[in-house]
Amino acid sequence: MSYLAVENVSKRFGGLLAIGDASFTVEQGSITGLIGPNGAGKTTMFAIVSGFLKPSSGRVLWQGREITGCPPHQLARDGIARTFQIVQPFAGLSVRENIAVGAFLRHRRRADALALAEQVAERVGLSHELDKPAAALTVAGRKRVELAKALATEPKLLLLDEVLAGLNPSEVRDIVPVVRAIRDGGVTVLMIEHVMQAVMNLCDAVHVLAQGRIIAGGTPAEVVGNPAVVEAYLGHGAATRLAGHA
Repeated sequence: MSYLAVENVSKRFGGLLAIGDASFTVEQGSITGLIGPNGAGKTTMFAIVSGFLKPSSGRVLWQGREITGCPPHQLARDGIARTFQIVQPFAGLSVRENIAVGAFLRHRRRADALALAEQVAERVGLSHELDKPAAALTVAGRKRVELAKALATEPKLLLLDEVLAGLNPSEVRDIVPVVRAIRDGGVTVLMIEHVMQAVMNLCDAVHVLAQGRIIAGGTPAEVVGNPAVVEAYLGHGAATRLAGHA
């Protein structure tokens, strides 16, 4: 039994088919990538898995239980958390308070939530920024706050929506071990990502979404070598470079 299973999911917005009959699985304890061109339907898929959208057809199973259409707050309480592609921290709050917002899901006492916020900040490399206003952070800092807020809900499954987008190469290198440590700490990760070098380094399995359909799946090396993926997404130059690092 797969930890997460998306089965024949489709999503229409009026006459637009955003996702068409897509199926894939995520194994417990893995880091799984969901990649593909812009507009392929990846964030729509995240919204369906995390309860922000209902599919037009198909179903989502988590730990063998159907969760299709369950509301986000219920799924968060059950252990599914997500980050958002466009990070919007609570600008008037400190980094510590931003992270504590997530912690309040399971900890009602302010002192407990703030204590958990400090622990999570250490895991994502924000210990020295706790008292800063979130609005004063760099893009990389805001990405870490977004990650920390989701982690503070103490998830079992974490959906990361382009957590590396907008970062320079050294910032990407710094975040990669953070994501790996999250998985090693017992959280299964499903990530949308365009930074293919990080996908190659991090992911155990990768699924490729193009024009709303899953066109390939397998290990990063298998996917990079797939002609359909090269044609639809990577291009020959990038595929050749990545194959050299596989």
